Amino acid sequence: MTALALGSEVNRSSRFDRKHYFYADLPQGYQITQQRSPIGKGGHLRYINNIGQKVPYEKEAKIVQVQLEQDSGKSIHDLEGGKSYIDLNRAGMALMEIVTEPDFNSSSEAVAFIRELQLVLETIGTCDCRMEEGSLRVDANISIHRQDDPLGTRAEVKNLNSFKALKQAIESEIKRQIAIKSAGGEIVNETRSFDVDTGETVAMRDKERLQDYRFMPEPNLPPVIIYNNTTVPESGDATSLINIDELRDSMPRLPEDNRVELLELGLNMEQTLALVYNADLRSYFHAVLCLTRAQPSFTAYNLLYYLYGELNKRELEASQCYLVEPGHFAELLDLKIDGQINNLIGTKILKMLLDGTTTCPRDLVISNNWGQISDPTVLRGHLDQIIKKQPKTVRQYKNGKKRALTAMINQVQALT
Repeated sequence: MTALALGSEVNRSSRFDRKHYFYADLPQGYQITQQRSPIGKGGHLRYINNIGQKVPYEKEAKIVQVQLEQDSGKSIHDLEGGKSYIDLNRAGMALMEIVTEPDFNSSSEAVAFIRELQLVLETIGTCDCRMEEGSLRVDANISIHRQDDPLGTRAEVKNLNSFKALKQAIESEIKRQIAIKSAGGEIVNETRSFDVDTGETVAMRDKERLQDYRFMPEPNLPPVIIYNNTTVPESGDATSLINIDELRDSMPRLPEDNRVELLELGLNMEQTLALVYNADLRSYFHAVLCLTRAQPSFTAYNLLYYLYGELNKRELEASQCYLVEPGHFAELLDLKIDGQINNLIGTKILKMLLDGTTTCPRDLVISNNWGQISDPTVLRGHLDQIIKKQPKTVRQYKNGKKRALTAMINQVQALT
Protein backbone atom coordinates (compact mmCIF):
# COMPACT_ATOMS: atom_id res chain seq x y z
CA MET A 1 0.00 0.00 0.00
CA THR A 2 2.85 2.40 0.85
CA ALA A 3 4.62 1.64 -2.42
CA LEU A 4 1.41 2.36 -4.34
CA ALA A 5 0.86 5.64 -2.48
CA LEU A 6 4.41 6.74 -3.38
CA GLY A 7 4.02 5.80 -7.03
CA SER A 8 6.60 3.02 -6.78
CA GLU A 9 6.74 0.06 -9.14
CA VAL A 10 5.60 -2.88 -7.02
CA ASN A 11 7.76 -5.98 -7.36
CA ARG A 12 5.52 -8.97 -8.07
CA SER A 13 8.06 -11.29 -6.41
CA SER A 14 9.74 -9.60 -3.46
CA ARG A 15 12.62 -11.50 -1.86
CA PHE A 16 14.71 -11.23 1.30
CA ASP A 17 18.49 -11.18 1.80
CA ARG A 18 20.89 -11.50 4.71
CA LYS A 19 23.22 -8.55 5.30
CA HIS A 20 26.15 -9.73 7.42
CA TYR A 21 27.93 -7.37 9.80
CA PHE A 22 28.96 -7.33 13.42
CA TYR A 23 27.78 -4.60 15.74
CA ALA A 24 26.47 -4.79 19.29
CA ASP A 25 22.93 -3.69 18.36
CA LEU A 26 22.39 -6.87 16.29
CA PRO A 27 23.87 -9.86 18.15
CA GLN A 28 22.84 -12.47 15.55
CA GLY A 29 25.48 -11.07 13.20
CA TYR A 30 23.23 -10.40 10.22
CA GLN A 31 20.17 -8.36 9.29
CA ILE A 32 17.30 -9.62 7.15
CA THR A 33 16.65 -6.98 4.47
CA GLN A 34 15.72 -6.60 0.78
CA GLN A 35 18.84 -5.68 -1.17
CA ARG A 36 18.03 -7.21 -4.56
CA SER A 37 14.23 -7.41 -4.86
CA PRO A 38 12.53 -4.85 -2.60
CA ILE A 39 8.76 -4.54 -2.30
CA GLY A 40 8.80 -1.34 -4.40
CA LYS A 41 11.25 0.57 -6.60
CA GLY A 42 11.19 4.18 -7.75
CA GLY A 43 8.40 6.65 -7.10
CA HIS A 44 8.18 10.18 -5.75
CA LEU A 45 6.46 12.35 -3.16
CA ARG A 46 5.50 15.99 -3.67
CA TYR A 47 5.40 18.21 -0.61
CA ILE A 48 5.02 21.86 0.36
CA ASN A 49 7.85 23.53 2.28
CA ASN A 50 6.31 26.27 4.40
CA ILE A 51 8.73 25.93 7.32
CA GLY A 52 10.34 29.33 7.89
CA GLN A 53 9.40 30.40 4.36
CA LYS A 54 7.79 33.73 3.49
CA VAL A 55 6.51 32.12 0.30
CA PRO A 56 5.83 28.35 0.59
CA TYR A 57 6.94 26.32 -2.41
CA GLU A 58 6.25 22.85 -3.77
CA LYS A 59 9.02 20.34 -4.30
CA GLU A 60 9.34 16.68 -5.26
CA ALA A 61 11.60 14.06 -3.70
CA LYS A 62 12.36 10.89 -5.64
CA ILE A 63 12.07 7.50 -3.96
CA VAL A 64 14.82 4.91 -4.50
CA GLN A 65 12.95 1.97 -3.00
CA VAL A 66 10.55 0.75 -0.34
CA GLN A 67 11.85 -2.31 1.49
CA LEU A 68 11.04 -4.59 4.39
CA GLU A 69 13.77 -5.43 6.86
CA GLN A 70 14.65 -6.34 10.41
CA ASP A 71 15.09 -3.72 13.11
CA SER A 72 18.23 -3.55 15.23
CA GLY A 73 18.63 -2.68 18.90
CA LYS A 74 18.89 0.81 20.34
CA SER A 75 22.32 2.14 21.28
CA ILE A 76 22.51 4.48 24.27
CA HIS A 77 25.85 6.27 24.66
CA ASP A 78 27.12 7.67 27.95
CA LEU A 79 29.84 10.03 26.76
CA GLU A 80 30.87 11.21 30.21
CA GLY A 81 31.10 7.69 31.60
CA GLY A 82 32.70 6.33 28.45
CA LYS A 83 30.13 3.54 28.17
CA SER A 84 27.53 2.41 25.66
CA TYR A 85 24.38 0.48 26.50
CA ILE A 86 22.26 -1.62 24.14
CA ASP A 87 18.47 -1.95 24.40
CA LEU A 88 17.50 -5.06 22.42
CA ASN A 89 13.73 -4.88 22.97
CA ARG A 90 13.04 -3.95 19.35
CA ALA A 91 15.83 -6.05 17.79
CA GLY A 92 14.43 -8.49 15.23
CA MET A 93 11.13 -6.65 14.78
CA ALA A 94 9.93 -6.09 11.21
CA LEU A 95 10.04 -2.58 9.79
CA MET A 96 9.52 -0.77 6.51
CA GLU A 97 12.29 1.45 5.18
CA ILE A 98 11.77 4.17 2.57
CA VAL A 99 14.98 5.27 0.83
CA THR A 100 15.07 8.61 -1.00
CA GLU A 101 17.43 10.23 -3.47
CA PRO A 102 19.57 13.14 -2.13
CA ASP A 103 16.91 15.68 -3.16
CA PHE A 104 16.93 17.99 -0.13
CA ASN A 105 18.84 21.26 0.11
CA SER A 106 18.01 22.31 3.68
CA SER A 107 16.79 21.06 7.04
CA SER A 108 13.39 22.67 6.42
CA GLU A 109 12.92 20.67 3.21
CA ALA A 110 13.76 17.45 5.04
CA VAL A 111 11.27 18.22 7.82
CA ALA A 112 8.55 19.23 5.34
CA PHE A 113 9.08 15.99 3.42
CA ILE A 114 8.87 13.82 6.55
CA ARG A 115 5.75 15.69 7.66
CA GLU A 116 4.11 14.94 4.29
CA LEU A 117 5.27 11.31 4.41
CA GLN A 118 3.89 10.99 7.94
CA LEU A 119 0.52 12.27 6.72
CA VAL A 120 0.50 9.81 3.80
CA LEU A 121 1.31 6.82 6.02
CA GLU A 122 -1.34 7.80 8.57
CA THR A 123 -3.90 8.30 5.80
CA ILE A 124 -3.40 4.86 4.26
CA GLY A 125 -3.01 3.21 7.68
CA THR A 126 0.38 1.55 7.22
CA CYS A 127 1.99 3.31 10.21
CA ASP A 128 0.71 5.22 13.24
CA CYS A 129 3.81 7.46 12.88
CA ARG A 130 4.17 8.15 16.61
CA MET A 131 7.71 9.44 16.45
CA GLU A 132 8.00 9.74 20.23
CA GLU A 133 7.39 5.97 20.46
CA GLY A 134 9.82 5.11 17.67
CA SER A 135 7.13 4.14 15.14
CA LEU A 136 8.67 6.57 12.66
CA ARG A 137 12.41 7.24 12.71
CA VAL A 138 14.66 9.08 10.29
CA ASP A 139 18.24 8.34 9.24
CA ALA A 140 19.60 11.54 7.67
CA ASN A 141 22.56 11.38 5.27
CA ILE A 142 24.23 14.80 5.26
CA SER A 143 26.99 16.22 3.07
CA ILE A 144 28.14 19.65 1.94
CA HIS A 145 29.50 20.83 -1.40
CA ARG A 146 29.89 23.99 -3.42
CA GLN A 147 27.37 24.77 -6.11
CA ASP A 148 27.96 22.75 -9.31
CA ASP A 149 30.48 20.49 -7.51
CA PRO A 150 29.80 16.75 -6.92
CA LEU A 151 28.16 15.74 -3.64
CA GLY A 152 30.57 15.65 -0.72
CA THR A 153 31.41 12.82 1.66
CA ARG A 154 28.35 12.06 3.73
CA ALA A 155 27.79 11.31 7.37
CA GLU A 156 24.69 9.40 8.45
CA VAL A 157 22.86 10.54 11.58
CA LYS A 158 20.75 7.65 12.87
CA ASN A 159 17.38 7.29 14.56
CA LEU A 160 16.04 10.85 14.70
CA ASN A 161 12.60 10.61 16.28
CA SER A 162 11.13 14.12 16.13
CA PHE A 163 10.86 16.98 13.65
CA LYS A 164 12.85 19.17 16.04
CA ALA A 165 15.65 16.60 16.36
CA LEU A 166 15.77 16.14 12.58
CA LYS A 167 16.08 19.87 11.94
CA GLN A 168 18.66 20.44 14.69
CA ALA A 169 20.74 17.39 13.73
CA ILE A 170 20.98 18.44 10.07
CA GLU A 171 21.88 22.04 10.92
CA SER A 172 24.42 20.93 13.54
CA GLU A 173 26.04 18.46 11.15
CA ILE A 174 26.23 21.06 8.37
CA LYS A 175 28.02 23.47 10.74
CA ARG A 176 30.41 20.71 11.86
CA GLN A 177 31.32 19.75 8.30
CA ILE A 178 31.78 23.39 7.22
CA ALA A 179 34.10 23.96 10.21
CA ILE A 180 36.19 20.90 9.26
CA LYS A 181 36.49 21.94 5.61
CA SER A 182 37.27 25.55 6.57
CA ALA A 183 40.15 24.29 8.73
CA GLY A 184 41.56 22.28 5.82
CA GLY A 185 40.34 18.90 7.06
CA GLU A 186 38.42 16.13 5.32
CA ILE A 187 34.98 14.76 6.15
CA VAL A 188 34.95 11.13 7.27
CA ASN A 189 32.24 8.79 6.02
CA GLU A 190 30.77 7.68 9.33
CA THR A 191 27.64 6.91 11.31
CA ARG A 192 26.69 9.44 13.99
CA SER A 193 23.97 9.93 16.58
CA PHE A 194 22.33 13.14 17.77
CA ASP A 195 22.66 14.31 21.38
CA VAL A 196 19.48 16.24 22.21
CA ASP A 197 21.09 17.76 25.32
CA THR A 198 24.07 19.33 23.53
CA GLY A 199 22.36 19.78 20.16
CA GLU A 200 25.35 18.16 18.44
CA THR A 201 26.01 14.96 16.50
CA VAL A 202 28.31 12.33 18.01
CA ALA A 203 30.41 9.72 16.18
CA MET A 204 29.23 6.11 16.54
CA ARG A 205 31.21 4.06 14.01
CA ASP A 206 33.01 4.80 10.76
CA LYS A 207 32.20 3.47 7.31
CA GLU A 208 35.40 4.64 5.64
CA ARG A 209 36.60 1.11 5.12
CA LEU A 210 34.63 -0.64 2.40
CA GLN A 211 32.62 -3.32 4.16
CA ASP A 212 31.71 -6.60 2.52
CA TYR A 213 28.24 -7.32 3.84
CA ARG A 214 28.25 -10.72 2.10
CA PHE A 215 24.66 -10.44 0.93
CA MET A 216 23.04 -13.82 0.41
CA PRO A 217 19.44 -14.98 -0.12
CA GLU A 218 17.57 -15.47 3.15
CA PRO A 219 16.97 -19.25 3.33
CA ASN A 220 14.20 -19.19 5.95
CA LEU A 221 11.76 -16.77 4.29
CA PRO A 222 9.87 -17.44 1.05
CA PRO A 223 9.35 -14.64 -1.48
CA VAL A 224 6.36 -12.32 -1.11
CA ILE A 225 4.19 -12.90 -4.19
CA ILE A 226 1.96 -10.02 -5.32
CA TYR A 227 -1.03 -10.91 -7.51
CA ASN A 228 -3.50 -8.90 -9.57
CA ASN A 229 -7.04 -9.65 -10.74
CA THR A 230 -5.81 -11.70 -13.70
CA THR A 231 -3.13 -13.73 -11.89
CA VAL A 232 -4.76 -14.47 -8.53
CA PRO A 233 -5.17 -18.28 -8.16
CA GLU A 234 -8.71 -19.67 -8.00
CA SER A 235 -7.84 -22.09 -5.18
CA GLY A 236 -6.25 -21.28 -1.85
CA ASP A 237 -7.01 -19.02 1.08
CA ALA A 238 -7.91 -15.62 -0.38
CA THR A 239 -7.16 -13.88 2.93
CA SER A 240 -3.48 -14.87 2.67
CA LEU A 241 -3.08 -13.49 -0.85
CA ILE A 242 -2.03 -9.94 -1.75
CA ASN A 243 -4.01 -8.56 -4.70
CA ILE A 244 -2.50 -5.28 -5.89
CA ASP A 245 -5.65 -4.31 -7.82
CA GLU A 246 -7.77 -4.61 -4.68
CA LEU A 247 -5.25 -2.53 -2.73
CA ARG A 248 -5.26 0.14 -5.44
CA ASP A 249 -9.08 0.25 -5.47
CA SER A 250 -9.19 0.64 -1.67
CA MET A 251 -6.65 3.49 -1.61
CA PRO A 252 -8.09 6.51 0.24
CA ARG A 253 -7.67 10.09 -0.96
CA LEU A 254 -4.06 11.12 -0.44
CA PRO A 255 -2.95 14.45 1.08
CA GLU A 256 -1.85 15.75 -2.32
CA ASP A 257 -5.37 15.13 -3.71
CA ASN A 258 -6.86 17.12 -0.82
CA ARG A 259 -4.32 19.91 -1.32
CA VAL A 260 -5.09 20.27 -5.03
CA GLU A 261 -8.85 20.26 -4.38
CA LEU A 262 -8.68 22.97 -1.71
CA LEU A 263 -6.43 25.21 -3.81
CA GLU A 264 -8.85 24.85 -6.73
CA LEU A 265 -11.65 26.00 -4.40
CA GLY A 266 -9.77 29.28 -3.98
CA LEU A 267 -8.21 28.79 -0.54
CA ASN A 268 -4.78 30.29 0.01
CA MET A 269 -1.82 28.06 0.82
CA GLU A 270 -1.95 28.73 4.57
CA GLN A 271 -5.63 27.77 4.77
CA THR A 272 -5.06 24.76 2.52
CA LEU A 273 -2.21 23.33 4.58
CA ALA A 274 -4.10 23.86 7.84
CA LEU A 275 -7.00 21.78 6.50
CA VAL A 276 -4.80 19.16 4.82
CA TYR A 277 -2.94 18.51 8.07
CA ASN A 278 -6.15 18.25 10.13
CA ALA A 279 -8.73 15.70 8.96
CA ASP A 280 -11.35 16.82 11.53
CA LEU A 281 -11.26 20.44 10.40
CA ARG A 282 -11.25 19.37 6.75
CA SER A 283 -14.35 17.19 7.09
CA TYR A 284 -16.11 19.97 9.03
CA PHE A 285 -15.18 22.48 6.32
CA HIS A 286 -16.75 20.32 3.61
CA ALA A 287 -19.86 19.74 5.74
CA VAL A 288 -20.35 23.49 6.22
CA LEU A 289 -19.55 24.28 2.58
CA CYS A 290 -22.54 22.20 1.46
CA LEU A 291 -24.88 24.29 3.64
CA THR A 292 -23.70 27.89 3.24
CA ARG A 293 -23.83 30.51 0.48
CA ALA A 294 -20.44 31.83 1.59
CA GLN A 295 -17.38 31.41 -0.62
CA PRO A 296 -14.98 28.56 0.27
CA SER A 297 -12.17 30.98 1.22
CA PHE A 298 -14.51 32.95 3.51
CA THR A 299 -15.72 29.68 5.06
CA ALA A 300 -12.14 28.49 5.65
CA TYR A 301 -11.11 31.82 7.16
CA ASN A 302 -13.99 31.85 9.65
CA LEU A 303 -13.47 28.20 10.53
CA LEU A 304 -9.74 28.56 11.17
CA TYR A 305 -9.67 32.04 12.71
CA TYR A 306 -12.86 32.12 14.77
CA LEU A 307 -14.03 28.55 15.51
CA TYR A 308 -10.64 26.81 15.67
CA GLY A 309 -9.19 29.87 17.43
CA GLU A 310 -11.88 29.66 20.11
CA LEU A 311 -11.29 25.91 20.51
CA ASN A 312 -7.59 26.62 21.10
CA LYS A 313 -8.42 29.25 23.73
CA ARG A 314 -10.54 26.65 25.53
CA GLU A 315 -7.78 24.02 25.11
CA LEU A 316 -10.13 21.78 23.12
CA GLU A 317 -9.16 19.40 20.32
CA ALA A 318 -9.98 20.20 16.69
CA SER A 319 -12.35 17.22 16.63
CA GLN A 320 -14.62 19.15 19.01
CA CYS A 321 -15.47 21.63 16.27
CA TYR A 322 -18.65 19.54 15.91
CA LEU A 323 -19.84 21.03 19.21
CA VAL A 324 -21.14 23.66 16.79
CA GLU A 325 -23.46 21.95 14.32
CA PRO A 326 -22.31 22.50 10.72
CA GLY A 327 -25.77 23.85 9.91
CA HIS A 328 -25.51 26.46 12.67
CA PHE A 329 -22.04 27.53 11.55
CA ALA A 330 -23.27 27.77 7.95
CA GLU A 331 -26.17 29.96 9.10
CA LEU A 332 -23.75 32.16 11.02
CA LEU A 333 -21.70 32.67 7.84
CA ASP A 334 -24.83 33.52 5.85
CA LEU A 335 -25.78 36.17 8.42
CA LYS A 336 -22.31 37.69 8.02
CA ILE A 337 -22.26 37.80 4.23
CA ASP A 338 -25.79 39.26 4.21
CA GLY A 339 -24.55 42.09 6.45
CA GLN A 340 -27.01 41.23 9.23
CA ILE A 341 -24.29 40.80 11.89
CA ASN A 342 -20.68 41.89 12.30
CA ASN A 343 -17.72 39.83 13.50
CA LEU A 344 -18.20 41.01 17.10
CA ILE A 345 -21.74 39.60 17.27
CA GLY A 346 -20.66 36.55 15.27
CA THR A 347 -18.02 35.73 17.89
CA LYS A 348 -20.54 36.20 20.68
CA ILE A 349 -22.96 33.78 19.00
CA LEU A 350 -20.15 31.29 18.33
CA LYS A 351 -19.21 31.24 22.02
CA MET A 352 -22.85 30.61 22.96
CA LEU A 353 -23.02 27.69 20.53
CA LEU A 354 -19.82 26.21 21.99
CA ASP A 355 -21.30 26.65 25.47
CA GLY A 356 -24.17 24.38 24.44
CA THR A 357 -27.06 26.57 23.32
CA THR A 358 -29.28 24.80 20.79
CA THR A 359 -30.92 27.99 19.51
CA CYS A 360 -30.02 28.71 15.90
CA PRO A 361 -27.93 31.84 15.17
CA ARG A 362 -30.76 33.65 13.34
CA ASP A 363 -33.10 33.30 16.34
CA LEU A 364 -30.33 34.45 18.70
CA VAL A 365 -29.90 37.61 16.62
CA ILE A 366 -33.64 38.33 16.68
CA SER A 367 -34.22 37.57 20.38
CA ASN A 368 -31.24 39.70 21.49
CA ASN A 369 -31.82 42.52 18.99
CA TRP A 370 -28.30 41.99 17.60
CA GLY A 371 -29.12 42.80 13.99
CA GLN A 372 -26.55 45.11 12.41
CA ILE A 373 -27.79 48.64 11.72
CA SER A 374 -26.96 49.71 8.17
CA ASP A 375 -29.16 52.84 7.83
CA PRO A 376 -26.74 55.80 7.30
CA THR A 377 -29.06 58.19 9.14
CA VAL A 378 -29.19 55.99 12.24
CA LEU A 379 -25.42 55.40 12.13
CA ARG A 380 -24.77 59.15 11.86
CA GLY A 381 -26.92 59.72 14.94
CA HIS A 382 -24.88 57.21 16.94
CA LEU A 383 -21.64 58.82 15.75
CA ASP A 384 -22.82 62.29 16.81
CA GLN A 385 -23.83 60.89 20.19
CA ILE A 386 -20.40 59.30 20.82
CA ILE A 387 -18.51 62.41 19.65
CA LYS A 388 -20.49 64.62 22.05
CA LYS A 389 -19.93 62.24 24.97
CA GLN A 390 -16.19 61.74 24.29
CA PRO A 391 -14.61 65.19 23.73
CA LYS A 392 -11.33 64.04 25.27
CA THR A 393 -11.10 61.06 22.87
CA VAL A 394 -11.90 63.35 19.94
CA ARG A 395 -9.07 65.73 20.94
CA GLN A 396 -6.66 62.79 21.23
CA TYR A 397 -7.56 61.66 17.71
CA LYS A 398 -7.11 65.19 16.33
CA ASN A 399 -3.68 65.26 17.98
CA GLY A 400 -2.64 62.17 16.02
CA LYS A 401 -3.47 59.28 18.37
CA LYS A 402 -4.97 56.66 16.04
CA ARG A 403 -5.97 54.43 18.96
CA ALA A 404 -8.54 57.04 19.93
CA LEU A 405 -10.37 56.43 16.64
CA THR A 406 -10.31 52.68 17.26
CA ALA A 407 -11.90 53.22 20.67
CA MET A 408 -14.73 55.24 19.13
CA ILE A 409 -15.25 52.66 16.38
CA ASN A 410 -15.57 49.94 19.03
CA GLN A 411 -18.25 51.99 20.78
CA VAL A 412 -20.17 52.38 17.51
CA GLN A 413 -19.95 48.64 16.91
CA ALA A 414 -21.29 47.97 20.40
CA LEU A 415 -24.28 50.25 19.76
CA THR A 416 -25.06 48.91 16.30
